[in-house]
Amino acid sequence: MRSTEHRHDVPRTAALLTTLLGLLLPLLALTSPAAHAAPTGFRVENGRLLEASGNDFVMRGVNHAHTWYADRISSLAHIKAKGANTVRVVLSSGDRWTRNDASDVANVVAQCKQNRLICVLEVHDTTGYGEQSGAVTLSRAADYWIGVQSALAGQEDYVIVNIGNEPHGNTGYANWTADTKAAIQKLRDAGFDHTLMVDAPNWGQDWAFTMRDNAASVFAADPDANTVFSIHMYGVFDTAAEISDYLGRFVTAELPIVVGEFGHDHSDGNPDEDTILAVTRQLGLGYLGWSWSGNGGGVEYLDMVTNFDPDQLTSWGERLFNGADGIAATSEEAAVFGSGPGDDTTAPTAPGTPSASAVTASSVTLSWGAATDAVGVTGYDVVRVSGGTESAAVTTTGTSATVTGLSPDTSYTFAVYARDAAGNRSQRSATVTVSTSAGGTTGACEVGYRVTGEWPGGFQGEVTIRNTGSAVVNGWTLRWTFPADQRITHMWGGTPAQSGSEVTVTSAAYTASIPASGSVTIGFTGARSGANPSPTAFGLNGADCSVA
Repeated sequence: MRSTEHRHDVPRTAALLTTLLGLLLPLLALTSPAAHAAPTGFRVENGRLLEASGNDFVMRGVNHAHTWYADRISSLAHIKAKGANTVRVVLSSGDRWTRNDASDVANVVAQCKQNRLICVLEVHDTTGYGEQSGAVTLSRAADYWIGVQSALAGQEDYVIVNIGNEPHGNTGYANWTADTKAAIQKLRDAGFDHTLMVDAPNWGQDWAFTMRDNAASVFAADPDANTVFSIHMYGVFDTAAEISDYLGRFVTAELPIVVGEFGHDHSDGNPDEDTILAVTRQLGLGYLGWSWSGNGGGVEYLDMVTNFDPDQLTSWGERLFNGADGIAATSEEAAVFGSGPGDDTTAPTAPGTPSASAVTASSVTLSWGAATDAVGVTGYDVVRVSGGTESAAVTTTGTSATVTGLSPDTSYTFAVYARDAAGNRSQRSATVTVSTSAGGTTGACEVGYRVTGEWPGGFQGEVTIRNTGSAVVNGWTLRWTFPADQRITHMWGGTPAQSGSEVTVTSAAYTASIPASGSVTIGFTGARSGANPSPTAFGLNGADCSVA
């Protein structure tokens, strides 16, 4: 899957006929290869995924579209807080989307570990190869992993490498077996000791049973005998018989299988999510639902939370996290983290006293000293204090945040709490009191915002910044708040950062200078799930601007 493109086209008649024939055949005569020396970290033994300690590990988690929403790294803490023990993280090799380099991958791994989550990392650029324009080969994906190997070395206890997402569409899928074997061998030759995960062809759904029928030979081709198979269950898996038969054959053959993606609905049919959850529990198999948030292209219903807000579970999120056989009821934290989910009862230390900067009539930026924790701080809650009451202001994973929506010429008091992965909350920090500037006056700037094009799930916008003063502006930072769930996906003329609905744009080298009475224009593309109202207030270098 990807957030704006969901292709799982299937020749349904042929797929169902093949399935029915398969049900009449005896179980596949699959055999596991002879035992190999146990790898470091995760390993496969008798069809089970084991931690280095020998603890049986069953994935219970979700997918997170990191490569399209790199500023949403705080989602990992929220996913953990819902009870997950694993997160599958979408990355890009740079062939179809912006490349996630070794530094970014290392940060993702560190955040997974800090939040006590096992990290399944996947390259998405292979999706639908042979049918999807721009998709790349598994060999190319293997090259990407080799290029970021420095971020993964020594992380075998915590990281599983999912070589490539849905590596063949419905064209050329017979090549899946040879391509997968070659990619596994390339990574082993490069020194990868990690457990590898391989996705099925046919847009991940294996309706032609290429992965099912060749899994034993692929497993045998791994010199470390440390490969896990991943099936994606959408419209092809709309009956209990299909789900039970497919997963049961792998279990009987002692070949490791997980449901790497699935949903409660899809454009190619209605998956039987209740059976997926029930059968994986019965068989002790892992599952990873698609996806936390950020879906577009008509499948926004696959979001588990609305606009990345952990307090806004959708019906799908409620089903997966809190329903029968769901994550909350069946997830067990990996033993490598040293304790069960409820064993950490030590709260972080209190954060440092916040300080205020960039105070305007409607916003303030707060910064504070980091808290410490025996396991790791996963986030901070900024609160507004009024007498003996508190109200939530903003949540962040960093040590600074901008609070918006304030009233002009008003005094506010703020404080900060720290949280860890187990949900322990620190003592409150000392407070800081801030007075916003008076309303009705503006800086020497005027901002014009307009939407230049719209389409389902997306739009293109343009922002013009005019210098109405008498001095040159050399370097600028522009801030605004989107009124709805709009997200910037790409920008030219500036560098965007977005936290929730709050947008901060810093100037590019060629737009940094705005002469007196002059202007610069920046453009961007964005994603949205519904209405697309325009922002109504803008701030330039800490001063409020008039709106054209």
